[in-house]
Amino acid sequence: MSIFAELSMRPAIERPTTPRTGGWDASRAARLALSAGTLFVLLVGANLATPLYPMLSERLGFGSLGVSVAFASYVLCLIAVLVVAGHWSDHIGRRAALVVAVVLGLAGVAVCATAGSLAELCCGRALHGAAVGLATGASSAAVRELLPDRPAWASRATLLATSGGVALGPVAGGSLALGPASLAVPFAAYAAVLAVLLCPLVLVRARPALRPAVEVSRARLLAPRGLAFGAQSARGPFWRAAGVGFLSFAVFGYFLSLAPGYFARTLGLTSLPAVGALAGLALAAAAAVQLAGRATAARRHAPGESPIVVVGLVLLGVGTLAAGLGTSAGNAVVLVGGILAAGAGQGLAFRELFDGLVAAVSPEQHAQAVSALYVVTYLGSAVPVIGVGALAAAVGLATASTIFTGLCCAAALGLAVLRTRGLAVLRVRAGQDARAEN
Repeated sequence: MSIFAELSMRPAIERPTTPRTGGWDASRAARLALSAGTLFVLLVGANLATPLYPMLSERLGFGSLGVSVAFASYVLCLIAVLVVAGHWSDHIGRRAALVVAVVLGLAGVAVCATAGSLAELCCGRALHGAAVGLATGASSAAVRELLPDRPAWASRATLLATSGGVALGPVAGGSLALGPASLAVPFAAYAAVLAVLLCPLVLVRARPALRPAVEVSRARLLAPRGLAFGAQSARGPFWRAAGVGFLSFAVFGYFLSLAPGYFARTLGLTSLPAVGALAGLALAAAAAVQLAGRATAARRHAPGESPIVVVGLVLLGVGTLAAGLGTSAGNAVVLVGGILAAGAGQGLAFRELFDGLVAAVSPEQHAQAVSALYVVTYLGSAVPVIGVGALAAAVGLATASTIFTGLCCAAALGLAVLRTRGLAVLRVRAGQDARAEN
């Protein structure tokens, strides 16, 4: 089955008796690696420019607000694709969606590498946002289908690909920028990685689309559906995960856009890999927590109903505030400790709530539910960052950062209080149900 046949949705009219020949009949492990690995690689590229923004702003002539706009152009296009095309992989197939995503990623990195203005840089960032948006639903749904009896493992693989890719991007960008062609090498090396990744994606034998075009027009199937997160019972898990996702990605968006330059100035850092490592440290901590597996306390509760969420939110809030205070004081120890705490807190809280959402939706609704979740989550990386950039242009980056980190701390602690009350209500109801059964 060719890529073009998948994109035209022709597999729907193939006869079931037609033998499946040609292509690489990959094992389940290989398909898992390709599905999660594609999202991981695309997210590495999405954050490759994080430590390069000071050099890009100097070359192209823009300030803090320009950095915010360049970062937000990626996020806003990602969100638009999630809304418009988050369900496309259900109809064209997971493999085809991932191939298109990689091609868009190649186009985006080419535009970024040759950008001569802020507008061109934003265009390249937007193309990469489209790539990540298309891959998000396709990758997570493919992993879920490959692990039908282990939804918790499937959700953990998706979260690891997301956090790990975002964490590695700034470090890779800073490390590759050490040579003489500091802006060209990171983009060229990344383009080569995407080209290599494209080969197995094209060669692997595609599985049939989940919902092919049968007696329904292709245009109707691919039309935007808006936000959807499954059955009514998934509404609560969705909004709990979305609220924490929005807040935590606001923090991560700040760390990945405006904060690196601020870190470098206040701490006197001149090493691009060090700046990139600080920018990605929160995501690395989140990925490490997710890799460690579910905490012992979480195993005694249904997904999404563990008190570990409260612990995570407190760590997220206190860590974000500590990072802000450490930066303004030029104290590297407090800054690093705060970043690690914030990342670990996000990993604990968001992983548990993400598991709760995955458990509440059927496999057929998985791609749409995850896409809808990331629409809200990624909004946290766009809107607040633009606001901080505009505020920085008016009052300075130091004051804007202090205000932002303080507000994020207050929001995280407020969510922790609300979640504590919600868990108390659940315990009361469980006790009443137990007494009624007796």
